[in-house]
Amino acid sequence: MASHVHDASGPWGVGLTVAVAVLAAGYARGWAWLSWSSANPIPAWRALSFYAGLGSAWVAVASPIGGGDGRLLTFHMVQHLLLMTIAPPLIFLGEPVIALWQGWAHADDAVSGSFPWPTHQGLGHLAVCWLAATATLVGWHIPAAFTLALNSPAWHAVEQVSFFVSGLLFWWPVVQPWPSRPDPRWSTVLYLFLATLPCDILSGFLVFSDRVAYSVYLSTSSGLAVLDDQQCAGALMWTVVTIVYVVAGTIVSTQLLASPSPRHRLAEVA
Repeated sequence: MASHVHDASGPWGVGLTVAVAVLAAGYARGWAWLSWSSANPIPAWRALSFYAGLGSAWVAVASPIGGGDGRLLTFHMVQHLLLMTIAPPLIFLGEPVIALWQGWAHADDAVSGSFPWPTHQGLGHLAVCWLAATATLVGWHIPAAFTLALNSPAWHAVEQVSFFVSGLLFWWPVVQPWPSRPDPRWSTVLYLFLATLPCDILSGFLVFSDRVAYSVYLSTSSGLAVLDDQQCAGALMWTVVTIVYVVAGTIVSTQLLASPSPRHRLAEVA
């Protein structure tokens, strides 16, 4: 058995549960306040998206799935996908900054746009976001780093936090939530395509390799052959990443095609 089996009910899981509850309550308060007093309330579908994203992050860390990566690589892959690929865009679609700021402070200038916050020019530079997400993905799947995180509660927490933070960073220029300035561009479609490449390489290796990539799982007794588990994890990553990125790329492309051309905008201004 692996020397460390993660306990989702331990301090890390309990701490996340408390944090999720606080964020959920703050968002609900801000969303309700905006619905009653603002001319531009957050639509209900965005609120549902925020809670789905928050729930996805909780499932990845504090549910039984959070304690299963010590037995199966597939559980680890579910965690990774929830924290990097599923939860961040859902959270951003919920416009969390506006709702949480209003929920905690009821600051009128947050809605007007004068609320001081870094814009996407620095935070959401495509190259920086791509490199951060790729480095996190590749770095934690190096066997030595993977084994370290699996056997150490502290490093496992660092791994999960880095997955989530790099996921938020990656999806910021794609979703472009407030306070970023929406700026649809074809480079975002290329950005999403290039982001699939490291995922394809890693998942392809896991699916087609005839060797166990992470020997730590050889000592587990999960009832599933280690190579079968490895192939299942790789196939899951390949499928989910492809679907999510294709959907995101299609939405961005549709927005670009539907937006007026620069020449048309100039004509309207004139």
